Amino acid sequence: MGLLDGLKGKAGSLAGKATSLIGENSDKVKDGIGKAGDFVDGRTQGKYSRHIDGMQSKASEMVDSLDKKDGKGSDGPTPPPAG
Repeated sequence: MGLLDGLKGKAGSLAGKATSLIGENSDKVKDGIGKAGDFVDGRTQGKYSRHIDGMQSKASEMVDSLDKKDGKGSDGPTPPPAG
C-alpha cells in the first residue's frame, strides 16, 4: 500500500466523522454559519451582503443535505430562503 492510498483512507475516515458530527449538531452548525456571515457582513459594512447571504443559504442547504443523507432530516423539500 502506497503513501497516497493510506492518505485516501484517512481522508475518507475523517470525512465520515465530520459528516456524522455535522449531522448530530446541525442546528449549532447552521447557527454558526449565520453568525459568521453576519460578522463578515458587519465588517464589510454590508458591501457584500448579497453574496454573503447566498453563501449562508448554500452552506445551510449543505448541512440539511448531510442531515438527510445521515437519515436524520425531514423527507420534504427545503423551503426557499426568506428574503
